[in-house]
Amino acid sequence: MATGGATGRATGRAGGRLTAAAVAAACALLAAAPAAAQVLGSDAAACNGGQGPAIRATITGLKDTKGALKLELYPANEEDFLAGDDDLARRGKPFRRISVGVPAGGTAVMCIRVPQPGRWALFAGHDRDGKPKFNFWSDGAGFPSARKIGRSRPKLEDALIDVGPGVTHTTIRMQYLRGLGGFSPAS
Repeated sequence: MATGGATGRATGRAGGRLTAAAVAAACALLAAAPAAAQVLGSDAAACNGGQGPAIRATITGLKDTKGALKLELYPANEEDFLAGDDDLARRGKPFRRISVGVPAGGTAVMCIRVPQPGRWALFAGHDRDGKPKFNFWSDGAGFPSARKIGRSRPKLEDALIDVGPGVTHTTIRMQYLRGLGGFSPAS
């Protein structure tokens, strides 16, 4: 096999073809590079383009790939936090929901546009049974805070997130009902 001279050896070419060593090295580099996670949801362009204000939420700890994931954005006050979207609309309050199918792999990256920079409340839900109302027994919940939800109603302070004019990144670890202790991470 021809070596291709000094230039050929430096580029991994032999007689105009890539050598096996060069191909193996390229494959190793590709395997070592982290794959860019696909941003999901109808607002994905806001995060991909860095337009903002938007929240890019990495959802981890999914129990399984059943059902759908949703991100919900609420005003940052007790009265509006987790209120029904019809009630919020009647009162002229901002509310936004993004839903996507659960991707294979146990992690999802979702984007949700935010009306304006400031403090907001963010909820992530894993709707495992396909019903519109949250099912305490099967569905999962998560917030920007890593605090365990337990058996009580989620606290506003666990859902708060300060959003700037660009894209704000957060990680949310999903929690599911786990016996008498209430909601906690699946693993």
